[in-house]
Amino acid sequence: MTATVFNENLPYRPCAGMMLLNKKGQVFVGRRLDMVTEHWQMPQGGIDPGEEPLEAAIRELDEEIGTQNVELIRVLEDWLTYDLPDDLIGKVWKGKYRGQKQKWFLFRYLGEDQDINIETDHPEFSEWKWAEFSDLPSLIVPFKRDLYETILEKFSPFV
Repeated sequence: MTATVFNENLPYRPCAGMMLLNKKGQVFVGRRLDMVTEHWQMPQGGIDPGEEPLEAAIRELDEEIGTQNVELIRVLEDWLTYDLPDDLIGKVWKGKYRGQKQKWFLFRYLGEDQDINIETDHPEFSEWKWAEFSDLPSLIVPFKRDLYETILEKFSPFV
């Protein structure tokens, strides 16, 4: 059995993804604590059993950036998926998932930069910044690039 076949037999992990815009239309991105890489990503996190995707998104924002001071702009109707590369299967999520199926939310951040606190009880990021909307695909790990391009396409009319 090859890793790819193994990958195809695993389910996707349900997840909420959040694009958070500041007043200038820039997007919050962070560097993951658990990966030594030059890549950045938008906040995202698992949806707990019995939890609605929007509830998970708000909870994850609080857990990852220390604030829920946001206004919902848009929700993508479709779930988007990505597959982990074969070398990460078995290393991520205890080998239970092939990748993630994500419900994406577009939020406007209503607070100030100093209100963002990535040193939370459940830290996800080692550092953060505001990035230009169009730069997102070049910032993310390559295996999520197509996903980010789809998110940009879907959210661009609302940014």
